Amino acid sequence: MSGPLEDAMTLAYLPSPPQGVWYLGPVPIRAYALCIIAGIVVAVWLTQRRWEARGGRRDDVLDVAMWAVPFGVVGGRLYHVITDPEFYFAPGQQPIRALYIWDGGLGIWGAVALGAVGAWIGCRRRGIALADFADAMAPGLVLAQAIGRWGNWFNQELYGGPSTLPWALEIDPAHRPPDTPLVATYHPTFLYESLWDIGVAVLLIWAGKRRLLDNGRLFALYVAAYTVGRAWIEALRVDHANHFLGLRLNDWTSLAVFLAAAGFLAWRRRPAPVTGNGAPGPADQRP
Repeated sequence: MSGPLEDAMTLAYLPSPPQGVWYLGPVPIRAYALCIIAGIVVAVWLTQRRWEARGGRRDDVLDVAMWAVPFGVVGGRLYHVITDPEFYFAPGQQPIRALYIWDGGLGIWGAVALGAVGAWIGCRRRGIALADFADAMAPGLVLAQAIGRWGNWFNQELYGGPSTLPWALEIDPAHRPPDTPLVATYHPTFLYESLWDIGVAVLLIWAGKRRLLDNGRLFALYVAAYTVGRAWIEALRVDHANHFLGLRLNDWTSLAVFLAAAGFLAWRRRPAPVTGNGAPGPADQRP
């Protein structure tokens, strides 16, 4: 039965999906996995277009993705399990569930870190400069994040605090925080992050077309811009998270990554091309 708070907060809202899993016979089809796969497909497609525009071959992208994607999935899951071990290894929990990635729980920074290792392996096999490939990949990567976030919508997870805004997200009673069981609508942080990621992708494509950044700096811009959005979105979330000195661990990770990206942007300079007589020429204007 609805309580007074629930009745007051459901005048206008975004509904949650009634289910996130469908079955083809005994085979479960999970919306979370479909969102991740859709994001990967879009990332590969956009990276192929951008890499070809830089003089590369489409096959390069597929070969690198074959290494980067599985490394990224493993890295994302490892980050989640390491930062929230109580979900899997506390008394009464089931450690085997650490392998259940379809239940949600992929940390972006673990995915980027280990995915970069896979990309490095793939680039080395193809004789490609990792920094150049990362610049071509950056817009597609953040678009993949924007699409993948909709998997959290299907799982009814990673939402923010209670909200009465017209775009507040309705959460079913089974998925609500235990301290607000009668509150029906919450900030849709998955949507905020998805929209922010789309904005970052537009920024990166704009900067790439104007050839403002290269040699890995466009990828660093992606990292810096994403972490700025992640900081304020993380502050809205009410799901469980371990804290250190009053901040969620993801906040500290984002801060460290932002400082590293900002430092890289400040330090990495566009190399001057060599002219016919061996003297440095004007700043390189390659995409």
